[in-house]
Amino acid sequence: LTRASNASVYSPEFLALKYGSNPLKVLRRTSQIVVGLGSFALKVFFDDRNGKLNQNKRLRAVELRRTLTRLGPTFVKIGQGLSTRPDLCPSEYLEELEELQDALPTFPDVEAFSCIEKELGMPLESMYSSISSSPIAAASLGQVYKGQLKYSKQVVAVKVQRPGIEEAIGLDFYLIRGLGFFINKYVDIVTTDVVALVDEFARRVYQELNYVQEGQNARRFKKLYADKAEVFVPDIFWDFTSNKVLTMEWVEGVKLNEQAAIESQGLKVLDLVNTGIQCSLRQLLEYGYFHADPHPGNLLATPEGKLAFLDFGMMSETPEEARYAIIGHVVHMVNRDYEAMARDYYALDFLSPDVDVTPIVPALRNFFDDALNSTVSELNFKTIVDGLGAVLYAYPFNVPAYYALILRSLTVLEGLALYADPEFKVLAASYPYFAKRLLTDPNPYLRDALIELLFKDGKFRWNRLENLLVQGRKDKDFLAKDALQPVLKLLLGPDGEELRNLVMKESIRVTEAIVLGGVIDTYNFMPGPLRSLLFSGNITGPLKASASEQESMLTLRAQVFRIWGLLQSSESFDPSILQPIVQVLQEPEARSLGGRVIGGITQRLAARLLQQVLRV
Repeated sequence: LTRASNASVYSPEFLALKYGSNPLKVLRRTSQIVVGLGSFALKVFFDDRNGKLNQNKRLRAVELRRTLTRLGPTFVKIGQGLSTRPDLCPSEYLEELEELQDALPTFPDVEAFSCIEKELGMPLESMYSSISSSPIAAASLGQVYKGQLKYSKQVVAVKVQRPGIEEAIGLDFYLIRGLGFFINKYVDIVTTDVVALVDEFARRVYQELNYVQEGQNARRFKKLYADKAEVFVPDIFWDFTSNKVLTMEWVEGVKLNEQAAIESQGLKVLDLVNTGIQCSLRQLLEYGYFHADPHPGNLLATPEGKLAFLDFGMMSETPEEARYAIIGHVVHMVNRDYEAMARDYYALDFLSPDVDVTPIVPALRNFFDDALNSTVSELNFKTIVDGLGAVLYAYPFNVPAYYALILRSLTVLEGLALYADPEFKVLAASYPYFAKRLLTDPNPYLRDALIELLFKDGKFRWNRLENLLVQGRKDKDFLAKDALQPVLKLLLGPDGEELRNLVMKESIRVTEAIVLGGVIDTYNFMPGPLRSLLFSGNITGPLKASASEQESMLTLRAQVFRIWGLLQSSESFDPSILQPIVQVLQEPEARSLGGRVIGGITQRLAARLLQQVLRV
């Protein structure tokens, strides 16, 4: 921490003071950017006009990579984001832009080694018994050497910051921020505060320049998420870490977009991507602390089949209220409850409380009614983002910075999956996690969302519960006991009267279906002569009920039995899980509810019996 005390912090006021008084420097940098990107855009334009767009793709891809590299680390970051989007860039561009992840031009090794000694205050040979003579990888903000610690023989990665990096990114953010002011003032179609987004991104990049902060991020990330066997986070060696030098455990692995190399080790890319998605969902929606820069250079497949996370410079946090609102938003989307979806934007901090959401509802309905013609699991994440984007632009939304980083994180993971499977859907892979959280999380917001999903117009939707259990069981952390006890506690709580009435009616209906279904089964198994003897030759069966009513009861019974079978077949199922339920049922409210249910069942069966006695 002492070594990092002089770390730079992003200050737009300082940058304005520094570069506002140096117009020549600003003009020179502006011209570099305009000439670099403008000349590339002109070449692509003329390729299109001359019918040579496809013919020159590879050439233009190389030129774009070189242009972004020349323009410096800020534009390299942009290229890194594009390199993970096969749905936005042709394959030729993707292959070239991938080199921006860890194959950038290096700076002299002498400067790097001098920086290590200056930052750590010791000669190189006293710290490392060996260190590679040249970088193993070079990224936008620094380059990495492979070494071995002298005192422990531990193999490590030593990351050294590029010289002059603060000056380069400071000027770029000053210019981009100025562009943000222009957009806010003159471009009406953009309702988001662009300057706020630029400031947030700039703060994240400046944090990346503080390697002690990155080490602390790695330590926190490991503590929260490395409890899963399939996730690996390297250790930090603090004695050899400073503001501009980071020493961490060396990780052997293959980048996640190198499919052939991964499969040659007997591993599957989609399994690793799915691990990344599940870990990201925990990051975003459980603890709220997430890796905001998961490009392929930062995600490695280890020989043991683990997913290794690297580079913890750019991290962000999801506010607690927003975490639950996101899950609720998915439930409202499934239910097509667009009024509730619109209200979610208050909790997500997209809208100020004084904004009327009524005009937003038709826009949501127009988009999602078409999108949800497919099942939710078939929706592409980019489709949802694009559709919501159209709504965001049309109404007074203010997209918070954390949301932009969430989108970046998930779109990168979906982009990686598309390399291996063009039909991969992030939402399909995410749904088991959402189902598990809804079934097992005791949070009041999620409990209300679950009730909203399961009950509609006073009726229980058994098919929804069955689907949630089918999906939830796909999550490795799903526990059957957790899906039962919180619901019962809510049911018997002081505010559960309305729910108790609904459950009582449904319990009577289910019990009737089970009892009378047994009667129907018994009748169907009887020999013909015995049926005639007992039921006087009644061809409609043992009950005074239509064929459709009997079919409905049998269908309900089958659904209930399937759901019980799902719970029993859960890996975590143990009859002892019923013990806390028995304890809950001993409470006065439970005994009262039980009495009402038994009374209702008795009345219902008595009515059925009377029908049988009085029928002609």
